[in-house]
Amino acid sequence: MVGYMIFIVCGFLWRYTMPLYCIHNATLLAGYARMENCAVLVEDGRIADVFSEKRFVQKRFPSDTRIFDAGRAYIAPGFIDTHIHGFAGYGTEDLSVDAIMAMSERLGSYGVTAFCPTIYPMELGDMKKAIDACVGAMGRETGARVMGVHLEGPFISLARLGVQQPEFVRPVDLEVMEQLYRAGQGHITNMTVAPELKGMRELALYCMSRNIVLQAGHTDATYENMMEGMQAGILHSTHFFNAMSRLHHRDPGAVGAILINPELSCEIIADGKHVHPDLIRLLLRDKPQSKVVLVTDSLKPTEQERCPMFANRQEVEKKDGVFLRKSDGVMAGSCLTMMRGVHNLADWGVPVEAAVEMAASNPARIIGLGKRGLLVPGYEADIVVFDKDFEVLASMVDGKFIRNELS
Repeated sequence: MVGYMIFIVCGFLWRYTMPLYCIHNATLLAGYARMENCAVLVEDGRIADVFSEKRFVQKRFPSDTRIFDAGRAYIAPGFIDTHIHGFAGYGTEDLSVDAIMAMSERLGSYGVTAFCPTIYPMELGDMKKAIDACVGAMGRETGARVMGVHLEGPFISLARLGVQQPEFVRPVDLEVMEQLYRAGQGHITNMTVAPELKGMRELALYCMSRNIVLQAGHTDATYENMMEGMQAGILHSTHFFNAMSRLHHRDPGAVGAILINPELSCEIIADGKHVHPDLIRLLLRDKPQSKVVLVTDSLKPTEQERCPMFANRQEVEKKDGVFLRKSDGVMAGSCLTMMRGVHNLADWGVPVEAAVEMAASNPARIIGLGKRGLLVPGYEADIVVFDKDFEVLASMVDGKFIRNELS
């Protein structure tokens, strides 16, 4: 009886501390369609209902319901960044829970409600520490949720490194993979690999049995290698066009395989620097929209104001919208935010509802992040509200406001 009473009291307190929220007078970008003059009702951390403004006027809400007027702004599922190394001066290379927590807090105010902190190839002990830090932050976030860990390596091609450090790249080694998996305690969600490496089929089967999504990236694969990778379950790809074998008329390579095969999904970095906007248009002409995932691949100094700036323990400088490695001027990575990526796509002629699908519903579905990425009843109340200038007005994670400028 005492236990039952405690359950009842806890349930009452949960309901008391989780009021109903209703955001109305909005353009709904639900992750699958665009609908004008809509409202969203949030209860107990989930989407309770979605309805028209006409129904909003007719409805009677409980007295403790907090109602916000969106002023015809967009309301969308919160953005999910599945490839992000750092933000606001904090990064996975810091090897600390505090750094991941700081990323979470700051990302939340930028409309990102979930992310997969992404780890570079490093010395094995450091990779495990980085994974430990990400896992240690899970459940303690004050902003965007850590959904799992993205390992960008270490089983990648030395011929397509980008700015990854060659001394930390490894041949496929299942014992090393087992150590990384154990460090992740089941929370490694996705992993970038080069399909052409010897032993990749065994690694792919290992990862598939543990629900790790494999992505072809930093790869010098032939078209045949890519097809063999698909057979083993490598059906996603990392920062399309970048750090992968080029399209050739005799060997379509990784780029050609992704363009030719609609089953293969891909990340895009929509900053206009990593990939020309017209190539994004080409991709979206031939690739099913549902197979394209917007990512930032942003580095630690993204949105950082102070100098000096470091990423992957190398000094970088921001120039012309990207980070360059200071030692040699090589492009080191992105300073994109998810909102700027959505804005860029819209500027390039992509319907804003399609851009939101790429930023929210597609990553949730492809990486397997549960009931996130759509504004439909029963889904997690991860929400971003932004105006027609793509400025964030509010963001909500699990039904709690992280940022709120609505009246």
